[in-house]
Amino acid sequence: MSDPIRRGVELTPEHPVSRIADLAETAEDAGFDAGFVSSHYNNRDPFQALTVAAERTDSLRLGPGVANPHESHPVALASRMATLDEHSGGRGVFGIGPGDPSTLRNLGVDGDDRGLRSVLEAFKVAKRLWAGERVDHDGTFAADDAGLNYEPPGEIPVYVGGEGPHMCRMAAKHAEGLLFNGSHPRDLAWAADRVAEGLDQRPDHRGAFDFLAYASVSVAAEREAAREAARPPVAFIAAGAPEPVLRRHGIDAERASEVGEQISEGAFGAAFEAVTPGMIDAFAAAGTVDEVADRLAGVLEHADGVVCGSPLGPDLDTAIGLASEALAQAEQQAENRAENE
Repeated sequence: MSDPIRRGVELTPEHPVSRIADLAETAEDAGFDAGFVSSHYNNRDPFQALTVAAERTDSLRLGPGVANPHESHPVALASRMATLDEHSGGRGVFGIGPGDPSTLRNLGVDGDDRGLRSVLEAFKVAKRLWAGERVDHDGTFAADDAGLNYEPPGEIPVYVGGEGPHMCRMAAKHAEGLLFNGSHPRDLAWAADRVAEGLDQRPDHRGAFDFLAYASVSVAAEREAAREAARPPVAFIAAGAPEPVLRRHGIDAERASEVGEQISEGAFGAAFEAVTPGMIDAFAAAGTVDEVADRLAGVLEHADGVVCGSPLGPDLDTAIGLASEALAQAEQQAENRAENE
């Protein structure tokens, strides 16, 4: 496995590709080591954005955050990822997960299709293709003598995105990393236990494992501005959160379901307005630099690193720098705590 990721940033292609490339360059300059571009059909294409970002950066690891096996055939998805890895000089990171239920519902994909098996099969086949094999597969998707007609990349690290117990265990057993969709220490503590269960079954030859919090972060000089900016991503997170997670934070499941229905209908303003303060507290690290640092320090008690996810803050260019500052404070707090234990 290549160097582990400790500081990632999520860039959302609701902005033009050129803007994503600008932000990727800003993130690299601010000290981030990975940039993930979110993948939803109703935003711009993540791989086009990642390609341009690769041309504007030198060291930033790049990948979808996260692709899913439902919008594209998994063999085609593996080829797109191999192309990005080649174009970036070996900096590719394959983020893959079951996909966002609110948007996939628009494509006729229901909850029964968004399982662990489809994700596992997709990246296992991808690994074989990247190794230069020709693949036959008959499972959640079919492939018949499929292969890459160009020099395969060899190994590309796979980071599974998810938050369910089975997905966490599967990632720890089979993948190079987990992008756990959570920003609250309580959720990360629970996930760390699931990761430990998976690592107990992990073969030694798979090497080290990287457990990252894929945390919704919103940071600004003014607390309320940061919290208001957090409403859109929190709406998506709350809408897709399973009932045990909602119960863990005392969030009404019916209210979260209503948010999801509004997102599916395209009533985004109503969905964002329906987000409660409790949802923001549970599903985002939102506030000033010091407040976000304190929250992320708690997260780092359990995770190896943090991907600062959308929205980052009300002003993206400023927020990337502030998020890096908050992470630096959080890392120092975690280091001090470790020294005192």
